[in-house]
Amino acid sequence: MAQDDAIEARSSRKVYGTGPEAVVALDDVSIAIRKGEFFTLLGPSGCGKTTLLRMIAGFETPTAGQILLNGRDITDAPPNLRPVNTVFQSYALFPHLSVRRNVGFGLQMLGRPASEIDQKVERALAMVRLGEMADRKPTQLSGGQQQRVALARALAPSPEVLLLDEPLSALDLKLRKEMQSELKRLQHELGITFIFVTHDQEEALTMSDRIGVMSAGRLLQVGSPREIYNHPVNRFVADFIGETNFLPAEVSGGVATIAGGIAIPVDAGSPEGAHTIAIRPEHVRILPQDAGAAMRGTIAETTYFGTDSHVRLRLDGGADLVARYQSDTAGGEAPPTGAEVGVSFTPGAVQVLED
Repeated sequence: MAQDDAIEARSSRKVYGTGPEAVVALDDVSIAIRKGEFFTLLGPSGCGKTTLLRMIAGFETPTAGQILLNGRDITDAPPNLRPVNTVFQSYALFPHLSVRRNVGFGLQMLGRPASEIDQKVERALAMVRLGEMADRKPTQLSGGQQQRVALARALAPSPEVLLLDEPLSALDLKLRKEMQSELKRLQHELGITFIFVTHDQEEALTMSDRIGVMSAGRLLQVGSPREIYNHPVNRFVADFIGETNFLPAEVSGGVATIAGGIAIPVDAGSPEGAHTIAIRPEHVRILPQDAGAAMRGTIAETTYFGTDSHVRLRLDGGADLVARYQSDTAGGEAPPTGAEVGVSFTPGAVQVLED
């Protein structure tokens, strides 16, 4: 374990049940999460991300493997002896207690003196900008304010690691955006490790220092948002993170040949043979028919989204692509359905995937 790692999972495995009924929730996952980073576990429902989070919290015990915190093995340590707190999706606030008493509850259970509880509660409420609402009950608060109370309660004991299990999924879009900014602000100011679980790719891309993409109990890729988005390791990651065009191709000598014999340059180190290539819609360029582009196509359909239009193209070789046509201040519109156009790709944007 490196000195700058806060959490490390080593060959962690979790199996529920036995025999034919056994369910593998986590399958040999190893990961190191650095001190002071905003790390997101991203994947669809049932992929194992919450199971891994619960193992870090101590609510689940691994069937095999280890969990380390700052180099110390905490695999069998009970939750109350770990300097880790969790913010749940459901908030789990006590409706009969005031905001102040909800935030101080955990400190009270830890046996902290009253003077320390008061001081830490005030500080935690100030962090989430709820000091003026300390004497209200949870039912008197909005959903976003209740989430801030749950966050303040988790931060009050000054944990070394904060775990967040899909905490924003119950909020409407506007509140979710506000809380994304709030969480990132808090993490930056406090400098503690945040481990965030979500199935929302946009949330992961906008908030994270690094992302771990999971599927079927396995960790598929770890990297920065840019690395995950621009250089996915396989089709699942490319498909789960953003919109992507997938085309079957024969790769040889730094060239991918798709339907119709169209040759597309790819990285010289790309694996050769039959593979899938991936190209993001924003990297597909629509050009005038007479622009001299090597590829040509026809506009099959256009959907207007305000900031841009999504354009479905049929290449002359028969392959279908989706492109994004950016709106401009002059009110420029995408070419009409049926128009013949030239097509090119942003250099270096075509990825050859290991299927």
